[in-house]
Amino acid sequence: MRLSLVLFAPLLLLWAVVAEVNHTLASLHLCLFAGGLFVASIALHQPLRPGLFATLAAALVCDAHAPVPFGTHFLLFAAAHVFVFRLRDRIPRGDNVATTVVVLFANLGIFLGLVFVEARAVSTPASLWPRLLADLIVSQLALVVVTPWFFALQARALGLAQTLAAFRSRQAA
Repeated sequence: MRLSLVLFAPLLLLWAVVAEVNHTLASLHLCLFAGGLFVASIALHQPLRPGLFATLAAALVCDAHAPVPFGTHFLLFAAAHVFVFRLRDRIPRGDNVATTVVVLFANLGIFLGLVFVEARAVSTPASLWPRLLADLIVSQLALVVVTPWFFALQARALGLAQTLAAFRSRQAA
């Protein structure tokens, strides 16, 4: 459970940063979507159960903030997490380019899932595609830049948690 909380903390920070960036981009009628980053960083490097718990907790935070039916992010993040987790043995996880490509594909899949969930509520869905394409391009370009930073942040959070655990065990002894 402690590992899930340590993994969740950077995801919560990521959610806050994305919310602030989206607030800034609203005047340009753009939206940044980073769902693939919420999923792939943990699915590639952590055990299934604590990683999935952290991802699903982040999905619930995203659901609470997004104008989609509650549980949409939860289901899409869960499916993407399990999919990436099953493929992770075939991916060179130490390579920044490979992990960035995984994040981009996960982001694309989750984005398209959200689009198809919400497109049925619009009377003319074809009119949305230019805006959605612009959002997707901005999101994918931002993820190319941000992915190595976020993977390093996740690793630092885990290292800090291990250091604190070691310090506590030494003090208890």
